[in-house]
Amino acid sequence: MRNYKDITIWKDVPEEKWNDWHWQLANRLTSVEQLKNIINMTPDEEKGIRDCLMNLRMAITPHYATLMDPNNPKCSVRLQAIPTEAELIRDSDDLDDPTFEDIDSPAKHLTHRYPDRVLLLTTDQCAMYCRHCTRRRLVGTNDAAYGPEELEPAFQYIEKTTEIRDVVISGGDPLTLSTERLEQILKRLRSIPHIDIMRIGSRVPVVMPQRITDELCRMIKKYHPIFINTHFNSPKEMTKESAGALAKLANAGIPLGNQSVLLKGINDCPNIMKRLVQALVKNRVRPYYLY
Repeated sequence: MRNYKDITIWKDVPEEKWNDWHWQLANRLTSVEQLKNIINMTPDEEKGIRDCLMNLRMAITPHYATLMDPNNPKCSVRLQAIPTEAELIRDSDDLDDPTFEDIDSPAKHLTHRYPDRVLLLTTDQCAMYCRHCTRRRLVGTNDAAYGPEELEPAFQYIEKTTEIRDVVISGGDPLTLSTERLEQILKRLRSIPHIDIMRIGSRVPVVMPQRITDELCRMIKKYHPIFINTHFNSPKEMTKESAGALAKLANAGIPLGNQSVLLKGINDCPNIMKRLVQALVKNRVRPYYLY
């Protein structure tokens, strides 16, 4: 991980701003010109970004950008964050909704596939737009949260469907919501008698660990039992900032899991996965899924 002050565009940024998640979110890298200040780009990377940005989002937090090897286009962080031409290839087997979430949707922003659990989408914003995302038909469209009125039909469906006991809160990334807005959602769900547990899916501890504040942890504690599943794919992503964020969550009594995606050239190696799993366990995170 590079010291951000060694990168010209950020050398004058004070630490209090760098450690403010609002600043991290507002200063994401979204263009070729910005990225050229961070890494030595290959012609293929530059063309991939320019072509992809006509249809697909790119946004990389400053924190995550400091993990990039500036001279290695095969860096595991660069491969997850920087668009490539291959993303634009359409095949007859491709699907706009590869996990069939829309088909199983009884209300807007809600998927009900398994009898006792639902998936609730609360925002289309992520801190970073991963290149391997299976929900890119939705994420980044408006880069904004869904308002209370927009989510109300989903809440009403959950209320009347009493076999539901487990709500997975996703998006986009729900931890990009303000603490106040996230609390509104948790409070609304906790008021429904048959909801036993809530699970938050978030990549924020990896790409924007500054978001995990004491205020956020105190708020979440009020609505237990709540689980958080995060998304580390490479041991390189386990920075001291991310470890600190995980410690705050674990100390708040939040059970932590990790959902990794098997990615060619990034973690498709037993030794790399072993290092990742060991780093997760060391930081009180249960390796939960390997997609």
